[in-house]
Amino acid sequence: MNLSVDIWLRGDNHATTVSLPSVSREPGAWTEADVAAVLTSMLRAMDQAQNPASDPDRPIALRGFSWIVTPFEAGGVVIALELSLGAAVAGPFDIAEGDLTKLIQKVVDSTRMPPGSATVH
Repeated sequence: MNLSVDIWLRGDNHATTVSLPSVSREPGAWTEADVAAVLTSMLRAMDQAQNPASDPDRPIALRGFSWIVTPFEAGGVVIALELSLGAAVAGPFDIAEGDLTKLIQKVVDSTRMPPGSATVH
């Protein structure tokens, strides 16, 4: 399945559409790994739009952003992400809004550190 994302960087007056790596399954059959790949690709595309010279394979963390799954006027749903650097919207995807919302929530929750975790930044 070919995917694309529309990216708006803060301070820009226009959006850019970028192709994302494809996902082998159709959205209705997506797994948590597929959703994580889509989210990671969206965030990486935003990073590349802001910093074209950055390493395209640098690590991406699935935290620190707001997200929503919302119906698309022509059918399906879109994933919208918002960060301090801008926003990105991918889709439309042929999957129930509630199903995709649950998958994204599971993926985002799985990246959170457990309570009491000793992490030094």
